[in-house]
Amino acid sequence: MNSPILLSAIACVSVGLMLIRPRGIPEVYWIGGGASLLLALRLVPLKLAGKAVAEGLDVYLFLIGMMLLSELAKEHGVFDWLSSVAVRQAHGSRVRLFTLVYCIGTLVTIFMSNDATAVVLTPAILTAVRKAKVKPLPYLFACALIANAASFVLPISNPANLVVFQQRMPPLGQWLVSFGVPCILSILTTYLVMRVVFRRDLAGSIQEGVEAEALKTSGWLVLAGLALTVAVLLAASAMDRDLGLPTCLAALGITAVVSVTSRSNPMKLFREVSWGTLLLVAGLFILVDAMESIGMLHATEAALRWAEGLRPEVGAMATGFTVGIANNLVNNLPLGLVAGGTLRAAHTQGLIRDVVLIGVDLGPNLSVTGSLATILWLLALRKEKIDVSFREFLRVGAIVMPATLIVAIGGAILMHRLHPIR
Repeated sequence: MNSPILLSAIACVSVGLMLIRPRGIPEVYWIGGGASLLLALRLVPLKLAGKAVAEGLDVYLFLIGMMLLSELAKEHGVFDWLSSVAVRQAHGSRVRLFTLVYCIGTLVTIFMSNDATAVVLTPAILTAVRKAKVKPLPYLFACALIANAASFVLPISNPANLVVFQQRMPPLGQWLVSFGVPCILSILTTYLVMRVVFRRDLAGSIQEGVEAEALKTSGWLVLAGLALTVAVLLAASAMDRDLGLPTCLAALGITAVVSVTSRSNPMKLFREVSWGTLLLVAGLFILVDAMESIGMLHATEAALRWAEGLRPEVGAMATGFTVGIANNLVNNLPLGLVAGGTLRAAHTQGLIRDVVLIGVDLGPNLSVTGSLATILWLLALRKEKIDVSFREFLRVGAIVMPATLIVAIGGAILMHRLHPIR
């Protein structure tokens, strides 16, 4: 077996094992094992692996900041307070609680990114549904699916957006024209389809009389810190800066202030951060760069040029679904790197370019391994002794993702007809 075939086989097997997780072994071991095997067999030079790992630096810093803020919020009672407010505002209605969760998730995704929804919001929602004594899955799925459905309202709503466009990020005004309508349609469609899928679980009432949780001074400081983080992210995006370092520095500063004020030990928070997630991301970057080194970009560029030769509507649907499904084979962050490189190599603009991004952002709603946000969501649930299987997620995703992707691509086609000059 020659080197390119062996390299491809190891990468595909690693990703396949990540998808099915034999014996419940975490995803990081399968991806890390595959990347290590490529290095051990000298199929990937150390220099290439180092370059691949370095490409993810901004993502690592961003995740560290978000995970640290999540642990900080949990430690100082912010989640308990938010959950009691949510349950009380539901006024005994499961549907109203679901809608409230969905709206909060939408706002968190838009202004703090889909990873923040997975890391920061999911534990709060789980606390809320436990207080309400209802089946948690509809509300937890709302966190997972809205994290992707609302992830292209703004460039900062998903780190994959920055990876796809890199140095060619459209101005904010053009971004909103291109993606505003498709994303609104995506958010509404995901909500409506989920209401149908979970209609039985959302029927009936919830327990009322949940006592309001008092938020201590340290909790209010954490909330103020989260608001500051939002401002930092928006400012960094407006200045076309990377988001990782500002997010991490903001989280470290907030942690220092809260720890000094509350006289608590911050090392406990750092121990709770899921450092294995960073290794998983690094392994995915190595696998993708390895595939690129054997000519994968030539194949993706040829496929993109073929799609551009079709009727616009047909080419858009074909591209969107191809990219959307591919997310679930390699994860949307490394796929975003491949997609961005392909777009630049082919000098693709207009509808096909926009549909590629929509596929990168919405495709992950099909399976648990489609996006980094969904993997973080799974890890947050496992810490609370809840495990959602690949099959269980796919049963919902196979309904939600195609419907949402069709509607969102339709919105993009409509916007390009109304604004044909880009």
